[in-house]
Amino acid sequence: MALVLGVDSSTQSCKVVVVDAETAAVVRSGRAAHPDGTSVDPNAWWTALNAAIAGAGGLDGIGAWAIGGQQHGMVALDASGTVIRDALLWNDTRSADAAADLVAEFGAQELADRTGVVPVASFTISKLRWLRDHEPEHAERVAAVALPHDWLTWRLRGYGPAGADAAPLGPVLEELVTDRSDASGTGYWSAATGEYDRELLVAALGHDAVLPRVLGAEESVQDAAGRAVAPGAGDNAAAALGLGADPGDVVVSIGTSGTVFAVSQEPSADPSGIIAGFASADGHFLPLVCTLNAARVLDVTATLLGVDHEELSRLALAAPAGSHGLTLVPYFEGERTPNLPDATATLSGMTLASTTRENLARAAVEGMLSGLGAGLDALRAAGVPLRRALLIGGGAQSAAVREIAPLVLGIPVEVPAAGEYVALGAARQAAGLV
Repeated sequence: MALVLGVDSSTQSCKVVVVDAETAAVVRSGRAAHPDGTSVDPNAWWTALNAAIAGAGGLDGIGAWAIGGQQHGMVALDASGTVIRDALLWNDTRSADAAADLVAEFGAQELADRTGVVPVASFTISKLRWLRDHEPEHAERVAAVALPHDWLTWRLRGYGPAGADAAPLGPVLEELVTDRSDASGTGYWSAATGEYDRELLVAALGHDAVLPRVLGAEESVQDAAGRAVAPGAGDNAAAALGLGADPGDVVVSIGTSGTVFAVSQEPSADPSGIIAGFASADGHFLPLVCTLNAARVLDVTATLLGVDHEELSRLALAAPAGSHGLTLVPYFEGERTPNLPDATATLSGMTLASTTRENLARAAVEGMLSGLGAGLDALRAAGVPLRRALLIGGGAQSAAVREIAPLVLGIPVEVPAAGEYVALGAARQAAGLV
């Protein structure tokens, strides 16, 4: 039996699966938590990765591996390979003004044409501009910029600061590698051309720096033990691989964030910034719309009502469509789509008749899904073919979400069996190497 290992290093935790490369059956798995917050020391991810791998039985007998991970997070390294400051994650909105400055300087249309995306607070390019403007002493030290999955791949291959644990190959920054999907979320790489835009990097950071080499879908490198290492992927692209999504499929993922992404044969360039023109992990393209407020909308509503998620579902399904006019606009943590980083949530339509536990539960589900439905509408308007929606993520386990989703999204919805699709996608990538 040939075994491969796939990793999902997400915002909240690290999940590892060991898979039979021939049958795709999960043989064993491991998991470890990540710290809370929007600014995190990457070494916490490294600790969690090692714990999750140990929980999955270790790397002995593994023929190949790959890492999928949260996108956009800024990992800044100095010339010795040392992390300069905590990584700013995708959901850290302090860089909203920096994003606006970049758009003002270059223009939304030009940025969309050059990179397929228009910067918002989430993207790495915005975080680098924030670093330059607010922590210039740190920005000046930056010798290399990596994303979370890039840095973890580098470390697990055996690289790292001189003298660091499990870093026998030392701080060789030029050995940083990434893949098309994660590179396309930086704001300074183009899915259409396959090249970094160094002018944009310099405009953000203030100087040039080492960037990870972008591996093709079938390329690989090796770790210190000689195992094959696949390129890995951003979490959404890895999930698409794990699901086996094809052109015409749109994946609606309800996790910490909400994402709507379609597998497309054509690149996208949306000057409105609603659609991010990302790349897929398999050579296609992955136009994506993201919302900041997803499953946690259900969490906060369940807490407010003093119920668990099963009871929240029961309450929501006991209310009619439209919740008797009660409407929740769930911008609890600002919002990325639309780009309103300072927005707050609003509950409206409250009357003596509409203000019930049942209507509030349904309004939470409908409000969350409406944000995702706006993403589907944007993809349709851009001419992206949409045949069916695949509903995944923790929020998809809600009976109310599954029943209400087709009504709000306006497309046939399928709910695959629950699984660690990001880690499975990484494992599928690795399986192609053995």
